[in-house]
Amino acid sequence: MAAPCTVADGVCGSSHVLLQSSAPEEKRPQFGTRFLTDPRQVFQHNAWDNVEWTEEQEAAAKRKVQENNQPLPPEQQEDFDSRANEYWNDFYTIHENRFFKDRHWLFTEFPELAPACLHDQRSHPDDSGNHHSPQFSLDASGDVTRLNPTDFPGSSATYRILEVGCGVGNTVFPILKTNNDPGLFVYCCDFSSTAVELVKANPEYDARRCFPFVHDLSDDGAAYPIPDGSLDVVVLIFVLSALHPDKMRASVGRLARLLKPGGVMLLRDYGRYDMAQLRFKKGRCLSENFYVRGDGTRVYFFTQDELHDIFTEAGLGKMENLVDRRLQVNRGKQLTMYRVWIQCKYRRNKEEEHTST
Repeated sequence: MAAPCTVADGVCGSSHVLLQSSAPEEKRPQFGTRFLTDPRQVFQHNAWDNVEWTEEQEAAAKRKVQENNQPLPPEQQEDFDSRANEYWNDFYTIHENRFFKDRHWLFTEFPELAPACLHDQRSHPDDSGNHHSPQFSLDASGDVTRLNPTDFPGSSATYRILEVGCGVGNTVFPILKTNNDPGLFVYCCDFSSTAVELVKANPEYDARRCFPFVHDLSDDGAAYPIPDGSLDVVVLIFVLSALHPDKMRASVGRLARLLKPGGVMLLRDYGRYDMAQLRFKKGRCLSENFYVRGDGTRVYFFTQDELHDIFTEAGLGKMENLVDRRLQVNRGKQLTMYRVWIQCKYRRNKEEEHTST
């Protein structure tokens, strides 16, 4: 159920320098280092970092959102909610692999996904090299049932990552390609069965290192194919915003229980007054800051405080909660686009170790 990430959405980077490294082998600079000091030079680059809004800009954005804050009738909202799976399957059927694919920014913004992290945070891998257990079954709907609660896909792995809302694998495959550590195992799930099938059809898919499955994040009763306390990292890239706001807290709470003590949850998603929010016309609002696109998929626009409350209520402690304000430029058409994203990193407290499985 990953939100459609266009070229504009995909060129994601923090407006803050999250990491500082003097290593000469650093191939990709940290985002947040290109500043616009002379407005006359705005069209010299495709994007500018850490762009501060004027009071007039922010006031205009608030007025625009307020003007369009006219929610659709309840019966129409219910229709979009009940047919959400249909809309996302249609989305992936139409677009398939036509997505922005450069997500190597993941490893500068979220080093927990990079190979160097594995050696510091895991024990030695099982010499057998067998990180994919067959002790599970799929029912007719694609849900997972474990035959042995101590034996699950990737049970012998020593570093486990789950991406929720994986789409066609634009985050999963860079992780697998970058990390060749034998102890790594990646799980990925999506609301759309079409998206999951596209992941499995990708030539880079390797069932020995990756387990894709269909899962409804908003269904708090739906079982995951992995036990609580077993994941090192959970990744949410433009996916939480696709849920109904009433279902976000329970969904994050369920994911938090999957983390090991000390495990981290990584998020990048839409911020309040992002260009995408301001472009919605009247008649697309479902509730405050929650909209439906023309294709039937939905999107919410967050504040930092909202996300902080969601994560802390799930028992996670803040490591990072940053706003990324960027000015993107179409030099050919001489257009400017103001983007607002929020990037978060929250950790499960190690003190909870005695309660994990």
